[in-house]
Parts: sequence; C-alpha cells; structure tokens
Amino acid sequence: MAFLYLQKSKASQTTGMKDEHQKNIPRHIAIIMDGNGRWAMKKGAMRIFGHKHAIKAVKDAIEGADSLGIEFLTLFSFSTENWSRPKEEVDALMELLVKTISDEVPLLMKKNIQLESIGDIDSLPPTAYKTLMDVKERTASNTGLKVILALSYSGQWELTHATKQIAQKVSEGKLKVEDITEKVMSEHLQTAAYPDPELMIRTSGEYRLSNFLLWQLAYTEMYFTPVLWPDFRREHLFAAISDYQSRERRFGKTGEQVKS
Repeated sequence: MAFLYLQKSKASQTTGMKDEHQKNIPRHIAIIMDGNGRWAMKKGAMRIFGHKHAIKAVKDAIEGADSLGIEFLTLFSFSTENWSRPKEEVDALMELLVKTISDEVPLLMKKNIQLESIGDIDSLPPTAYKTLMDVKERTASNTGLKVILALSYSGQWELTHATKQIAQKVSEGKLKVEDITEKVMSEHLQTAAYPDPELMIRTSGEYRLSNFLLWQLAYTEMYFTPVLWPDFRREHLFAAISDYQSRERRFGKTGEQVKS
C-alpha cells in the first residue's frame, strides 16, 4: 500500500509521503467514528469502555491531519438520534466530552488548532455546552487545522433548520422564492464557512451515511474501513487519503474532460 511521504515539508517528518502526492491532499476530511460499542462488547466490557478508548483514535486522527496540512477535519461525535440511547450511556458520553475537550486544550494550543462545532449545541447539558464554548473561544485565534465537532447533529435536522431560515426570509420579504439557489441553501447550512469535504471516512465496516452531512457529501469520495474506531490510527487515515488520491474526481464530466 502506497503511503504519502514527503521529504522536507511539514508532512514529511511524520507520514513519509511521496512528493508527487503532496499536491493532492484533501482540504477537508469528514469522519463517521463508528464501532465503539462493538469494540467494547468484543472485550466483554460496557459500551462506555469503547468510548473512552476512542479518545486515542481522535488524537491520532487530529495529529495525522495536522501533520499533512489538512485545513478542516469534521468528526461526527454525537448525533441527534444518539439522544435516544440509554440515559446512563448518554450521561457518560457527555461527561467524557467535557473531560476530553478540557484535557486537549494544551494540545490544541500547541498545535495551533482551532476547535469549532456544528449541530444543535443548545441542546447539550449546561456543563458540556459551557466547556465547548470556552474551548472554542480559547482556540478562536488559532490559524491551523480546524477541528469541527458535529454534536447533537443530523443532516435532516440541518436541512430542516436551513429551510426554516430561508422560509422566514421569504415571509419577511428579504428573499424572493425565485432567488433561492443551491448557493443560497449552502449559505444557510451549519457548514457555510467551510468547503464541502473531499473525503468521508467511515469506520467499523458499515456502508451508510447515517444522516451525516447529507447536502455537503453530494460529490465527496467515500472510504469505508472495517477497523473499529477505537483501533483507528494515523496509518489508517493515511491509507484512506492514499486511496482517495488514486481516484478520478469527475463531478459529472467525462474522464477525457477532466484530463484535458
């Protein structure tokens, strides 16, 4: 398997990528971090055990993305559907979220990483909400990799929310129906400030989007791996990027048009 190894750039000292691959690094990678519960069950432990051991995978993904100069990394951390899980698991996840975000501040500051979020964060418990907002504020001036946590998020919720905003503007006379375009829709999404992901990775061997970035993934390259999320490491990230680099992205055009 070919990995992307650079000789003298920022990425060269950590990944080993070949020079010819440096120009084809995706700006934005999105990850569905799946398999924590199954990982724990295989070890005869409770699901939260898997969530706790997934922190290493998150660190490796962040540091791996940063080493390559990737600009945006969106992590599907907690969906709107996850609120329906057993209360003890949800409570434990929220406590883990608070601890993890707080513990990672030194790393974020050292690496010049900015923490951001998408989703209905107002629905988070007060302590989780406050911790998230505090860390976002503390890292707001960082200019490196943007790590975007999708929290209390779903694609259908996001599209419904955006549609309501647009409908409100139409009812107030601020926007005409005939002026509603794909661009207008994108501008009302949670991700309006970010480019759409070029690569989406899903772990655990599942082959579905699970209500994640439904609009934004329209032309995104998909990469599915059987690796359970707690076992995911930067070499798996690099393998996904290597696979992405082998693909021809046509956006509806023919291969001949892309090459010309």
